[in-house]
Amino acid sequence: MNAKPVPSKARAVIIGGGVAGCSVAYHLAKLGWKDVVLLERKQLTSGTTWHAAGLIAQLRATKNMTRLAKYSQELYGELEAETGVATGFRRCGSITVALTDERREEIYRQASMARAFGVEIEEISAADVKVRYPHLNTDDVTGAVYLAKDGQGDPGNIAHALAKGARMNGAQVIEGVKVTAIHQADGRVTGVSWKRDGIDDEGMIDADYVVNCGGMWAHEVGRMAGVSVPLQACEHFYIVTEAIEGLTQLPVLRVPDECAYYKEDAGKILLGAFEPVSKPWAVKGIPEDFCFDQLPEDFDHFEPILEKAVSRFPALAEAGIHTFFNGPESFTPDDAYHLGEAPELQNFFVCAGFNSVGIQSSGGAGMALAHWMEHGYPPFDLSDVDIRRMQPFMKNKTYLEARVTETLGLLYADHFPFRQMATARGVRRTPFHEHLKAKGAVFGEVAGWERANWFADDGEKREYDYSWKRQNWFANARREHEAVRTNVGMYDMSSFGKIRVEGRDAEAFLNRICGNDVSVAVGKIVYTQFLNERGGIEADVTVTRLSETAYIVVTPAATVPRELSWMRRHIGDFAVAIVDVTANEGVLAVMGPNARTLLEKVSPHDWSNANHPFGTAHEIELGMGLARAHRVTYVGELGWELYMTSDMCAHAFEVLSEAGSDMGLKLCGMHMMDSLRIEKAFRHFGHDITEEDHVLEAGLGFAVKLNKEAFIGREAVLRKKEAGLSSRMVQFKLREPEPLLYHNEPIVRDGEIVSYVTSANYGHTLGGAIGMGYVPCEGESAEDVLGSNYEIEIAGVRVAAEASLRPMYDPKSERVKA
Repeated sequence: MNAKPVPSKARAVIIGGGVAGCSVAYHLAKLGWKDVVLLERKQLTSGTTWHAAGLIAQLRATKNMTRLAKYSQELYGELEAETGVATGFRRCGSITVALTDERREEIYRQASMARAFGVEIEEISAADVKVRYPHLNTDDVTGAVYLAKDGQGDPGNIAHALAKGARMNGAQVIEGVKVTAIHQADGRVTGVSWKRDGIDDEGMIDADYVVNCGGMWAHEVGRMAGVSVPLQACEHFYIVTEAIEGLTQLPVLRVPDECAYYKEDAGKILLGAFEPVSKPWAVKGIPEDFCFDQLPEDFDHFEPILEKAVSRFPALAEAGIHTFFNGPESFTPDDAYHLGEAPELQNFFVCAGFNSVGIQSSGGAGMALAHWMEHGYPPFDLSDVDIRRMQPFMKNKTYLEARVTETLGLLYADHFPFRQMATARGVRRTPFHEHLKAKGAVFGEVAGWERANWFADDGEKREYDYSWKRQNWFANARREHEAVRTNVGMYDMSSFGKIRVEGRDAEAFLNRICGNDVSVAVGKIVYTQFLNERGGIEADVTVTRLSETAYIVVTPAATVPRELSWMRRHIGDFAVAIVDVTANEGVLAVMGPNARTLLEKVSPHDWSNANHPFGTAHEIELGMGLARAHRVTYVGELGWELYMTSDMCAHAFEVLSEAGSDMGLKLCGMHMMDSLRIEKAFRHFGHDITEEDHVLEAGLGFAVKLNKEAFIGREAVLRKKEAGLSSRMVQFKLREPEPLLYHNEPIVRDGEIVSYVTSANYGHTLGGAIGMGYVPCEGESAEDVLGSNYEIEIAGVRVAAEASLRPMYDPKSERVKA
């Protein structure tokens, strides 16, 4: 074991010597961070990296995840020449085959998406598959895609090459040293304690930054720092055959409908599985001496995969099994890895939980994290993997054990739109949950919240039938949509985040972090964004003034930890308290042209425009209780959001339901809300607007008050205003009523792919699928942008689309203010 001395000070300490830790060390050293120390408890790669399959693909589910994967591949292609360590990297290509029509639709949609992201891809036939993979049974193949530049590599050697590159640039890599404690002061990490493996030698390192690259140990490393890192190890299986005669270099092959992947290596085949129900491992803790260990064989668990594989690849029937391997890999609650600065502790970063895609992801993840540490922000929007997306309860081990039985298999499951998790459900329920359930609600889950997505009719089964076409709830959601457009609907918004900001400096603090002006009268509601120094959007919220010293900030359900982190990081010397009060109040939205009529039946409040105009909130009597009525909308109709304390929610629901029974009041779900907001071109945070999207290019300049000084992002807004827009957010409607849009479909302008759809849904009022997306427009006017011909590509087919810079539905918002 290396007895290299451990320094007493470092700029950054990296915990964990797998491929992720080595990549972070490499990229920090490349940026000139000389005093970087990587500590590995045993030996480099001894956790998961050493037994990874080494598949290196380019295409991921979103643009920026694809950027990171492409970066990894390009890095590994150059690493051997830089370091002299053979990485085994070769571009052998990859094939994904579909065995059903639904899977063919999925992979062809992915092919369209790949073109929008600049990835070289080709749709191929079953006959083409047979040419490239002659050993394969292709009788039932319905379609396939081929990526010529995908590849494979030697995982252990890739990690060792990164480690050597880090050392070549001044970093220290020390094996046999375990971190035993993480120190902090005033909300900031200050260093670590360590102990050398097997001998009486321990000490401390004072550090400005600590990076948790602990792999399947990252959960426990996080606990030492008081940081939630939700992940759990699962058993992962593959076999390696004896040499197969005549086997030459082949592309990597994925057959997701059979949960299997194939990799040719030195004349042998590695067959791996992502089975639908996986086996969590070491739930009560990883053995202290774990190092390059295999787990016990479980042939019964793997056998169903192997049986299908023998039919798919008949040569396997004659080939002996050289190795049956079972090793642990870490999985997260949503199948996305964890990256970024922990919201609980400044300068404590996480890079872990790679869900079996660690080799293809770690190169890019290390680059992105090093940029983040160097500059204070990521190189582009990383919300897909930003650890701030995780909710505090998700560190619960019982929850994790239940959830990861599903997430491993989801890698190869059909990625249907609107697919809901099946495991670890029911953790967070709103005060209206049982009332909605009794009325036919079909629930989805966001951030652990059970939310009514749509309502089944009497006698109709209360579950999803997934498809890429119109799903079984399409007509139900249309009726809910039409009720809000033409009459009145009611839906539960309790899961949306509510953050109370209170104190003598509440107004000054919020004016610092908000683009809009919150110096308003009590009861006024302000729509605004939190901007970063680049003019990008960190949050999209409403801010309601409750008193001279108190405000309520309302956010999307999933982003509460992110908003809390942003606000607390900028609190400085402001005298304010910031408290998450989401669970304190339930919220019922009453929306539609007859909303006022319904509310007049249950409350003596004056609901007129004169007394209660748009953008204001009043305390009201509701039935025999009290509520706070906010006149705002995310659906583009007259309406109010009614906030009431949790103890009064059941009463409020019953009063409103009874009053609305003779006027056709319709209970509605989240699918309805999304189809209505897309018609109104309301932006969706995380899709249409992110931290890398400039607020002016997003078309939200009306919510920025430049005459207000000293707010974060003001200079960036002024610069963009002076320089002009380089892209514009455009709303699209397909000219054909049948095709459906979801997101990431290519936007085609005058025959060329120029961008992609950021969010979409079906516009039942407008009569077609509606999408949003940014169109590059450097030096162009609005008229120039609209003067082009547009199409949207769906699974390889281009469909004509109308384009608009104004909302296609009620562009003057006359209905909202009725």
